[in-house]
Amino acid sequence: MIHDSMDSAKKKTSCGMASPAEKQQQQMQDMMQETLSKIKNKIFVMSGKGGVGKSSIAANLATGLADKGFKTGLMDVDLHGPSIATIMGLDGMLGISPNRKLLPYKYSDNLGVVSMQSLMQDADQAVIWRGPAKAGMIQQFVGQVEWGNLDFLIIDAPPGTGDEPLTVVQTIRDAKAVVVTTPQEVALSDVRKSINFCETVKLPVVGLIENMGPFKCPGCDHVIALFKSGGGAKTAEAMNIPFLGTLPFSPAVVIASDDGTPIITKDRANDFSVALDKIIGNIVKSV
Repeated sequence: MIHDSMDSAKKKTSCGMASPAEKQQQQMQDMMQETLSKIKNKIFVMSGKGGVGKSSIAANLATGLADKGFKTGLMDVDLHGPSIATIMGLDGMLGISPNRKLLPYKYSDNLGVVSMQSLMQDADQAVIWRGPAKAGMIQQFVGQVEWGNLDFLIIDAPPGTGDEPLTVVQTIRDAKAVVVTTPQEVALSDVRKSINFCETVKLPVVGLIENMGPFKCPGCDHVIALFKSGGGAKTAEAMNIPFLGTLPFSPAVVIASDDGTPIITKDRANDFSVALDKIIGNIVKSV
């Protein structure tokens, strides 16, 4: 209690006016509010564990929406393992606008991208930050970036239910979640925790996407299920959330991501692209 009182005293001047730190925080809040007021739909792409293809889905989702004519932003807040820059083929640092805000990397006329990697001189540099520093950077990605008027802001978050997802939810109050999983039980167990996280923090869930589902053998058309099948649909039904669809396992997605061109633009006839296009349609209808 004594510590709290001392902190309160430090934050206020003797005449009761706000301290410089409080003024700075209020200024950030005002900038975030101004930015978010220009964005119609904020979609938070999350997963219970890593390795389920969440970032590649976020990148392809943003690209697919932009290709359909929606003004779209893609924000990578996976501060420790940003992969959006690689998937989208981003190179170099972000620019600065005349009013001293960061300019998103212009991937296309309808798509702007911001990633932690775009702010680092060395792409292999480790980000060793505690919670408050990470929260501050996420707030800057919202308030100090010139996003402009958007139909969709796709937010690629790190896996799990830690500092970054919680900060995004607290910063962007009207965001909605798209949850990504793979069919096997080890992933489904973690994704159920993510869905419960959404329920706890009052984050509406647009639906669940099952990634790396069954696919046709290119040689004989026999259907192969590397990671089982149907688990995503069953989990969505059990957790009472919409099931958005299954995306087939496709090595072409990995190749396209490494090449810096999302598969939905590179090969629209690919089974993954066709399935994702239907999922995008379901998301647009939902929001």
